[in-house]
Amino acid sequence: MNTIRPTFRLSALALLLGAAFAGSVQAQSLVELYDAARGFDATYQSARSQYDASLHRAEQARAGLLPQAGLAVGVTRTQSNATFGPVSVERYLTNQALNLSASQPLYRPANVAVWEQSRKQIDLAREVLNTAEQDLQLRVSQAYFDVLGAQDSLAFVQAQKAAVAEQLASAKRNFEVGTTTITDTREAQARFDLVIAQEIAAENDLRVKKAALDQLVGKPNITPKPLALPAALPALLPDNMGTWVQTSEDNNPTVRQTRSALEIARLETERAKAGHKPTLDLTAAYTINRNPNGSISTTSSNQFGTRIDNATVGLQFNLPLFAGFATQNRLRETLSLEDKAQADLDAAKRSVAQATRTAFLGVQSGLGQVKALEAAEASSQSALDANQLGYQVGVRINIDVLNSQSQLFQTKRDLAQARYNVLLGGLRLRQAAGTLTEQDLHNINALLAQ
Repeated sequence: MNTIRPTFRLSALALLLGAAFAGSVQAQSLVELYDAARGFDATYQSARSQYDASLHRAEQARAGLLPQAGLAVGVTRTQSNATFGPVSVERYLTNQALNLSASQPLYRPANVAVWEQSRKQIDLAREVLNTAEQDLQLRVSQAYFDVLGAQDSLAFVQAQKAAVAEQLASAKRNFEVGTTTITDTREAQARFDLVIAQEIAAENDLRVKKAALDQLVGKPNITPKPLALPAALPALLPDNMGTWVQTSEDNNPTVRQTRSALEIARLETERAKAGHKPTLDLTAAYTINRNPNGSISTTSSNQFGTRIDNATVGLQFNLPLFAGFATQNRLRETLSLEDKAQADLDAAKRSVAQATRTAFLGVQSGLGQVKALEAAEASSQSALDANQLGYQVGVRINIDVLNSQSQLFQTKRDLAQARYNVLLGGLRLRQAAGTLTEQDLHNINALLAQ
């Protein structure tokens, strides 16, 4: 019985070290998996394509301010039967026409508003893409730490299984020599059976989490690098909620999107106002009309070929007078939509501020929880050592040792998960504040086992 405690510690340590070593043989870092996901994830690729489309749409809107030119060419063949008194003439006539026209808008306020709107649409699309990038970073990180958490749970359950198996063997030996009752054996057997069920559930959970990560990054059999222990979690800087909230109001992609939408709505109002304003264009045209076989009119017949060239340059002015109140009602509509965009912006700011506060408090609470669990881990280990010693000398029963083992491994699982939650919470806080970048993933990479 004197070998129970050291054997338990060595077995548990061997299992944990074996799991960590197996996970680092061909393990991938968080940044490596994020790079793979950027080239594979359909949601991110969709946002990237939408951004590219917005760039091209903006160039389309710019066309309303640039010159327009057109070329028209036509050839007609006409059979003509003409009678001039007693004379009847049948002829086949060909007409060839060419028209080259061009125009340059000089004053079109509606087109200017459309062009400015398109530039704001680019800003809006850029923020949508930024949101997609941050969302992908968070999804990859979540899946990454889900796998690490599932691996830790399985490793701790297997270590607990080994410890309970040793405790069960000890109880059987003590019962055989008559120093304990059958109750100790049955309690240890019940706890062993429970741990077996927990191991099966942990193995299944790990397979599910690995499949989710594999699907996200588009690679099979991903093995993420574990955290290096002891883990030095980064402090929360700045440690001021108001600073984070103010940053989120300025940088959060959702707020930026709604702010761009408000600017677009205001430009739409300017575009509606342009319905009352005149337009002025510079126009030019050059026309060639050729009849190589002559022509016939109602009064004469010309058998000689003709060619007429016309060149014109001018200004075209248009002033809308009345459109059945369409312009006035369109203006009222855009003003209402502008009010809606302002309300959406206010709602986005409030929602983002609340999300930032929640994320800040979550990280702050998580850091405190990690410290408390680290202390609880040390206390649980001491309690297990004391119960094992008490069991050896006969002042503790088997169930006390089993409960101490369960408490220790539960504390270890909670501590590992709390560390992951702090790191994820820091990413969520930066996402809410709009400052999440790939550098944040590199910072987490520095905490992983190399």
